[in-house]
Parts: sequence; structure tokens; C-alpha cells
Amino acid sequence: SQQGCDPFAQTQRSKLQHRRARINQQINKEMRMRAGAENLFRATSNHKVKETVALELSYVNSNLQLLKEELEELNSSMDVYQNDSESISVPMIPLGLKETKELDLLVPLKDLISEHYGEEGILFEKEIKEFMELRQAMRTPSRNEAGLELLMEYYNQLYFLDSRFFPPTKSLGVFFHWYDSLTGVPSHQRALAFEKGSVLFNIGALHTQIGARQDRASLPGLNQAIDAFQKAAGAFNYLKENFSNAPSLDMSTASLNMLVRLMVAQVQECVFEKMTLLRAQHDFLTRLQLAQEAARVEDVYSLVHQTMTQAHVKDYVPFSWTTMVHVKSEHFKALSHYFAAIALCDCPVASDAELPEQEKAFIQFHITMPEGPSLRILLQDPEERRKLGKAHLKKAIMKHEEAMRIHGLCKILRKMDILQEVLSFAHKRSLSKYSEIDHEEDFFETGDAPDIHPKTHQKPEIKSPNFSQVKVTDLFHRLGPLSVFSAKNKWYPARRVHLMRGENGFGFTLRGDSPVLIAGVIPGGCAAEAGLKEGDYIISVNGKDCKWSKHAEVVQLLKSTGEEGVEISVITLQGSEGPKAADKKAAAMSSGSGMLKSNKENSRKSLMNSKSASTLLVWSKKSKRSKKSTYGIPFTAVGDNEAMY
Repeated sequence: SQQGCDPFAQTQRSKLQHRRARINQQINKEMRMRAGAENLFRATSNHKVKETVALELSYVNSNLQLLKEELEELNSSMDVYQNDSESISVPMIPLGLKETKELDLLVPLKDLISEHYGEEGILFEKEIKEFMELRQAMRTPSRNEAGLELLMEYYNQLYFLDSRFFPPTKSLGVFFHWYDSLTGVPSHQRALAFEKGSVLFNIGALHTQIGARQDRASLPGLNQAIDAFQKAAGAFNYLKENFSNAPSLDMSTASLNMLVRLMVAQVQECVFEKMTLLRAQHDFLTRLQLAQEAARVEDVYSLVHQTMTQAHVKDYVPFSWTTMVHVKSEHFKALSHYFAAIALCDCPVASDAELPEQEKAFIQFHITMPEGPSLRILLQDPEERRKLGKAHLKKAIMKHEEAMRIHGLCKILRKMDILQEVLSFAHKRSLSKYSEIDHEEDFFETGDAPDIHPKTHQKPEIKSPNFSQVKVTDLFHRLGPLSVFSAKNKWYPARRVHLMRGENGFGFTLRGDSPVLIAGVIPGGCAAEAGLKEGDYIISVNGKDCKWSKHAEVVQLLKSTGEEGVEISVITLQGSEGPKAADKKAAAMSSGSGMLKSNKENSRKSLMNSKSASTLLVWSKKSKRSKKSTYGIPFTAVGDNEAMY
């Protein structure tokens, strides 16, 4: 069985998760108290009581405020998730996992197995416990590939749980409890879609933690970070597109939109770092490229900052995140101007042979053309290059100072030495370059350098989760093939029939397998006498379970019977209007109820298990396996894989 990592192993990170869980519980308690107080406040007309309750409410609210601040500080302890290498990389923003409460499914599932499937619930205790152990393990996944596989395995197992135990018209009666990953506010819902969505959120969050811990001073580390952040963006995007009406804020469209953009920006930042690592040569074109890459990073972080300061998201995102994103957009803008200046001031003037290529690159470099001489003159005149370079440095220094100012406004970020170091290093580097190229006799007013045109050589990809990479087998396999034995189908209790073989055999045609279907019954034959009907499924022959048996196996069992005949058990699905009508009812029930719905989730079912998704609607659909439908065909014309016995 799968293991989560021990949540109580005292690593820095589990201490963090532990404190998070504790704060979540306290928030939960305060929210219950608040709900009680609010109800009392509404209900009472007694002035004295109202005053007391109002006081209590303000106390509870300030408590909640403090707890949320404490949680924000935890959510910003990015250093715990960063790597331990010596080199300094700018910290990335990882997400904490959503916490959940334990869930006991033993009784509800046993009841459903006996009510719906007509089997002894107690015989399935092992499977139910195995499922619960898997759920327990996925609450604390390890921060690596194995942890991701564990979450994927559980997510895929939920597909089977859904098909087996969640009828469209009725609830299982259990609540799924999850805490908001950023605010710790609890939510609960009966819909399995909430459980699925929360697990999917955690798959994204785990990718962010894996991305943040890579050593980005090396190429393999950078590539892994890029991969992890792209997959995180994919998970949040998949969640946004396939689930709606989430009860918790972290899974609202606005939040997921913000998270996708944040991940894309973190990928773009890694791409910039990758360029600085790969392009060690200091030629003019490489430096222009670096300046454009930095401008691109600034661009995407500005977009994230805009998204974070929108009405629905502003009060919800930790202030430290918003500040960090703002700082980064200013920092990378400064870097774009710094590299532009370096390209102009540190690289030799273009030779006639190099000129056309450099001119071509420089034409598209600025957003607006710099004032002054033509590009050709500029590129070949060291003094003009120094002038423009100086203007770029002046702008870079202003932006460095702005980044440091914003950084200083946030108490939590001030504690982050790494970020402080990176900012002041970049600032000093620009200052020393400025003093190096500044001549005392400069009498010209340093102009305003135009901004650099953002451009990247590697566009971030949003990589959707690949659920099929983790193969799972249905834990409740023994209940029979899902095409028939599912929560949405209903069937009459099994009938036991004793069949004798006449001179023309048993007098029925069989079709398909797992389970084998009685496709036709010959009027007046043995099968008809025994009460078998067209559309019955054979579930056992002489006491041997045949739910999963292939066509040939069932035929073999029937053929090997002697004089004494054969005992077979069959079931009939209720109403060949079947699942269609039930689906309509369910849609009517779920649409207006504001539940977390899983819209396109259903299309995935067919990918995961095409056999089970194509429910054989007794006759109304043509079977995929036979070319002709045998409905109403005289028994002489038997379809290609139907045989008469």
C-alpha cells in the first residue's frame, strides 16, 4: 500500500504543516462561535443581550484576523521550501497543501453495497479500509515524484468510487471537509467533485513546492523547476476549466486565474536564469537578448500584480505575495535597462561586417525609438553609445531603488535576507557601472531611455495533468463490470433459474462478455420455459461467479452440463430507459444548488475506462461488438459474434 510521508517527522516543513493544521482547527472553532453569535444577535430583541453578543462578535472577529495573519506568515515561509545550495537564487512562491479532515467511509459504503448491490457489505471491509488508507496517505505526500503519484493514484481511484457509490439522484450522506490553502477557512460539501477538485489543487501545490526547492544555479535544476511550475500552472488551469462553484476561495475562478499567471511568471523567471547560465559569451547580441528576456519577466510579473490587486483577490492573497510579485516586476525592469546599458557600453563598436545584423536586432529592441542620431551612427559611435547607455543605467538605478523601497514595506519580506541580498547586489552593480561611465565633463542632460521590447526564446507552456500515467485498478472490482454494476444502474434482485438442455440446445442466443448478455430467447425453447428473458445478464453458472467471464468461458460452463441441467443466476436492469432518465433528474437536482460541479469531468471517464463508460443500454444502443442489432431479427440470422445455444 502507498505511504504518505510521516506528517509528524519533525522536518521544518512538517512543523509548518502541523502549525497550519492547528491554526486551521482554531479558525474552524472561531467560525463556529461566530456563526452561533450571529444567529443569537439576529434572534434576540433584548437590548442588553444584543450588546453582549456584539462585543463577543468583535472579539471573535479580531481573533480570526490574528489567526489569518499568523497563517499568512506561515504561507510566506518560502525559505523552508527553497533549496540548501550556497548560490543565491531569488526565492519563488510555493503553495501550502490544503488540509482535510479524516473520513470514515466504512459504514456508508457497507450499507450501500448491501442495499444497492445486494452483496454482503462485510465482505468488502478489506477494500473499504484499503481505500481509506490511501486517502490517509495522500494527506501528507512526500515532496517528489512519489508524492505526486500518490495524489494521482487517489484522484484516479475517486473516478471508480464515483461510478460505484455515488448515484446521480442520491447522496452518500458523507461530507468532505477541506481547509482553504491560504486563509485556513473550512468548507465542506457532499459532492465528490469537491474532493476531486481539492486533490487536484494539491497536485498543483505539490508541483509548486517541488519547483521552489530545485537548485536553480545548475541547468538540470532549472529545467526541473521550469517543468514543475509548468505542471502546477496546468493543474490549476485544469481545475479552473473543469470544476465550478467551488465552496472555498482558493478554488474560485479568480484565484485559480491568479495562480496560473503566477506560475507562468515563475517559469518565465527561470527561463531568464537559464539564459544567463547558457549565454556566458558577452557579445552585443547576447546582451540585447538578456535585456529583452528580463523585460519579458517584468511584463508577466506586472500582469500577476494586476491580477492580485483586483477586487475579488486583493483581500485574500497574502500581502507578502503581492509585494514579492511587485518587487520582482520592478527588479526585472531594472535588469532589462542594466543589460541594455552593458550591451552599449561594454561591447566593442560594430564592425562593417557585423553592422547589418546588429542594426536588425537593435531596430526591434526598444518600444519606441531612442532620440538622437540614426541607429547606424549610434552603433558605430562610442560616445553616442555611452550617452544612451548612461540613460539606461539611470533608469535601472531608479527601478532598483523602487524595488528596494517596496520590499521594505512588507514586514515578512524584510526578514528574507536572500531577496534583500539579490536586490542590493543588483543595485550596487548598476551604481558602479554608472560611476564608471560617468565623465565629470559630461554637460549633457541624461535623456530618458525608452523601455525595452519584451521577447523570450522559450514561451512557458501550461502542462495539463496526465492522469493516465498512474495506472490504478478498481479497488471494488469484485462488484462486477462497471458497464452494468454501477451506482447509476438499478437492477431487479438476481433470479436463479434451473435449465435443462433440449434437443435444440438451451434455446437462447448470447452476446458479448463481462457480463454475458442473453440476446434472444427462442419462443417455446428451454430458456423461455425456465423464465429467461431477452436482456438478462448471466452472473453465475452452477454457483461460479461469471460477472467478469468472457463469452467463451460462459459457453464452456454451459456446454459441460450433463443430464441434471444447470443452475444459472441472472439479473435484469430496471427500465431500459435506464440511466438516461436518472441523469436528467440529477441534472435538475444539481444545477441550481450551487454545489461544486465537475463539468467536463465526465468526458474523462471514457478515456479512463472506455469499457465501463459505454453502459449497454439493454437494447436501445447498438452493441459496439456486433455489426447488426439483433432486435427483432428472425433467429436464423444470428449476428456475427452472437451464437445460438
